[in-house]
Amino acid sequence: MSILIAGAAGMLGQDLQKALAGREVTALSRADLDVTDRDAVLAAAAGHDVIVNASAYTKVDDAETHEDDAYAINALGTENLAIAAARGGARFVTVSTDYVFDGHATAPYAEDTPRDPINAYGRTKAAGEELALAAHPDGTFVVRTAWLYGAGGANFAKTMVKLAGSHETVSVVDDQFGQPTWTGDLAAQIVALLDSDAPAGVYHGTNSGQTSWYGFARAIFAQAGLDPERVKPTDSSTFVRPAPRPSYSVLGHDGWARAGLSPMRPWQDALAAATADGLFAG
Repeated sequence: MSILIAGAAGMLGQDLQKALAGREVTALSRADLDVTDRDAVLAAAAGHDVIVNASAYTKVDDAETHEDDAYAINALGTENLAIAAARGGARFVTVSTDYVFDGHATAPYAEDTPRDPINAYGRTKAAGEELALAAHPDGTFVVRTAWLYGAGGANFAKTMVKLAGSHETVSVVDDQFGQPTWTGDLAAQIVALLDSDAPAGVYHGTNSGQTSWYGFARAIFAQAGLDPERVKPTDSSTFVRPAPRPSYSVLGHDGWARAGLSPMRPWQDALAAATADGLFAG
């Protein structure tokens, strides 16, 4: 099958290219393809069996004052790709986020939980899901993920190690819970999804288990050969940001079992594998 990756230069896009090595892949960066340009998207998508949308406006705080810009990419851009896939009879995979939920749950969110975002970024991603599923209902796969890190871009894991070089201690919030997810594992899971006969619909592409940002930071320090005791817990009131964050955004993984696929491995194992694969190199 021929595969088009939109947003191929991003952290996930780079790992998707690695996971699809040896296959027929067209990898287009933001500079190569403006997903908000429907004519350009239709032209680029022609002849492909699969379209994977790894493009996104991910500046969560900036989206509070630039929601139109975020909507153009996360909602309308996603719809354009879905329309192109529908016209060409291609399957469409779009990557979404835990931020489509409000964070008030106390148990993992099921795939069919109603969307209820609490910030602009989440609203634009939720709209993208809805538009894609409406435009190509029989061929759209929404893969929600969270707390992404990887070698190919800026992320929390790299930031923690960088801060350790200039600060004796680092304070990290201990009252927001989620699932750290390695882009290498997410890319592999998306490829497994494409290689399966799984039905279209919503899947939760996060590593298994859960932790707080504080717990994640301690694990990062340990993997990087640093003393985890240098990480100190604090709460969200000390880090007020323009966009509210869900306090609990753990995602359930029942969709994989229904599709006959295994869920992704525990986040601790993924972090160890990512470290061995060069997460902190260079």
